[in-house]
Amino acid sequence: MTTPLPRSLQDNPRLGQWISLDTPGTVTVRTGKVELGQGILTALAQIAAAELSLSIDRVTVAPADTAHSPDEGFTAGSQSVEVSGAAIRLAAAQARVALLAAAAHRLGLPPATLDTRNGAILRGDTPTALDVWSLAGDVDWSQPVRPDTPLRARVAGDVIGTAIARFDMEPKLGIGGFIHDIARPDMVHARVVRQPFRLARLADIDEARLQRRHPGVTLLRRADFLALISADEYAVAQAHDGADSFVTWEEVPGRWQPATTSAAKLTETAPSSATSPPAAPNSFAAVYARGNIAHGSIGPSCALALRDGTTLTVWTHSQGIFALRDQIARVLGLAPDDVRVIHAHGSGCYGHNGADDAALDAAIIAQHHPGRPVRVQWSRIDELCRAPLGAAMSARIEATLDRTDRIATWSMTVQSAPHAQRPGFGGHANLSSAEALDPAFLPGHVDDIPAAAGGGASRNSAPIYRIAHQQVRVEIDTTSPVRTSSLRSLGAHLNVFAVESAMDELAAIAGVDPVAFRLAHLDDPRARHVLRQAAAMSGWQAGTASPDGHGRGIALARYKGKGAYLAAVADVSLAENVRLDHLWLAVDAGFIVNPTGARSQIEGGAIQSASWTLKEEVRVENGRVLPFDWDDYPILRFSEIPEIETRFVGDPASPPLGTGEAAQGPVAAAIGNALAQALGLRVRQLPLTRDRIARAIAEG
Repeated sequence: MTTPLPRSLQDNPRLGQWISLDTPGTVTVRTGKVELGQGILTALAQIAAAELSLSIDRVTVAPADTAHSPDEGFTAGSQSVEVSGAAIRLAAAQARVALLAAAAHRLGLPPATLDTRNGAILRGDTPTALDVWSLAGDVDWSQPVRPDTPLRARVAGDVIGTAIARFDMEPKLGIGGFIHDIARPDMVHARVVRQPFRLARLADIDEARLQRRHPGVTLLRRADFLALISADEYAVAQAHDGADSFVTWEEVPGRWQPATTSAAKLTETAPSSATSPPAAPNSFAAVYARGNIAHGSIGPSCALALRDGTTLTVWTHSQGIFALRDQIARVLGLAPDDVRVIHAHGSGCYGHNGADDAALDAAIIAQHHPGRPVRVQWSRIDELCRAPLGAAMSARIEATLDRTDRIATWSMTVQSAPHAQRPGFGGHANLSSAEALDPAFLPGHVDDIPAAAGGGASRNSAPIYRIAHQQVRVEIDTTSPVRTSSLRSLGAHLNVFAVESAMDELAAIAGVDPVAFRLAHLDDPRARHVLRQAAAMSGWQAGTASPDGHGRGIALARYKGKGAYLAAVADVSLAENVRLDHLWLAVDAGFIVNPTGARSQIEGGAIQSASWTLKEEVRVENGRVLPFDWDDYPILRFSEIPEIETRFVGDPASPPLGTGEAAQGPVAAAIGNALAQALGLRVRQLPLTRDRIARAIAEG
């Protein structure tokens, strides 16, 4: 049976959309996935190099560009190697087959007698004086990529599976490889005075005061959109910092209305022979929750735009350049083909942050300054307070144990703000400046991401364990005007924290070691393997008490129920605050294309999860985000990073699984379980701060 084409190839079937030999000596790979600091461009280059039997220095990956790249949707969900990698491997394989066929035709030889090595065409081990670049003109690059194209077997010494240094690091460490570093001739600088709350109305601008204090700074106002513009970046920044002195906003009652949403999604499983769950003597109920969290990107969002003739070109660090292109065109009343969006690297991105908003900001201003590049830079406070936030969530779990200490029933109800408000989702622009231009752009209906696409609020809400009678209910809450959207791992962070905390609490009720309790409910051999590996790495011993003020906890999940498996063990100690001392991580991500990149993704995700779990929460009062900066929003510091030991334990013969978000949930739960052991009581509201612990102690 023929394996179906990867989705990316179904949407972009032509060979020439993926592979180009236009530059002699180099193969150019095109992808719709973008570099966010995860090392994906290097991994994709390794996949192409291995399939084409090339050294890595002969492969380049073109920047994602709506004018030239295949449309692969958003770079999200830890799927770039799994999806784009599979597409590029097939495309490279077909290019190899087509080039060998072209060589065979020229030489009058059977294709099976030829091979290619680092671009040269060989007959056996003998050069033929042909290379792939001299043959490129003989290949029909418009041909569709076929699912039955034979793939090259992986061999020892292949570039794939080795720790190749990331392509993007050298410029970032030296001459500046970020969007913030782009400078174009005759460029103007702009900052947008953002609405202080959703659909705030721009009531008044004291332009005389602006000119007295900030001469040379001009205004662009369109409805409730207000930009400050100057050739002097410092002058614009100063004016933006003092905008409260000359700009007045007001609230118009009833202007903001909550979006509608679909009914709660209910999933139930039960044995076909049973009509009701068996009687169970031990019951348990608890609520786990987290507040909103910020992306906290180190570099605030930035974008550039240029209106040149009929074309509007935008440079952005967005995760989804094609969807962004379509929404910029829609908001500005342009044809999509008249908008070109080019990806440039940002300084870290963990989902839908302010990058897309900054891109529309620049596009709006560029429309009014044709022929001049416009650079928009967000402030630190705007980046923290006005970008979409990670959704506040709660999860109530009710469970019972039967007389054999097995889980008899399990019910989980998740309530969450929306996780899916990227540009274009739900048919909406989902861009803050679009709403400033016209309140009609406010989303009218918002739903969760479908389970088939990994879910949003529902992500990892279904336990990985064997439980005969279980029910999961997911409710989307749109009553807050605070804008929320996709942040790394989406609902998996809170849902895994809840599920794995409840597993420890049920193990305690049963009087069973947490590892043994989990194993008793696990059928998946890969899940059992990572759990045992993490326990062994940490020296886990059942029934061993930790020293006073110290605790150890374990947790397990398979990301989205179909991605990488990860088991985490955490050691914590109590002093003035909770300190995470050590993490042991066992990971089954299948075949690893670049071990260094995979390790960076797992350990980077673990550190970020620790920061969310121990420190991070955005203050919201009366549906408004209060202005804040790093003083009000602490994150994990370098001095607080724990010792981390990571072991990849998957079968290299199995397909690759994503690593970027696998650590978020298990690390949070392992820390929570370790803290419970250290305290002798459970704290179920994140983050696990000193105040939360004191409140839990006071409440008994």
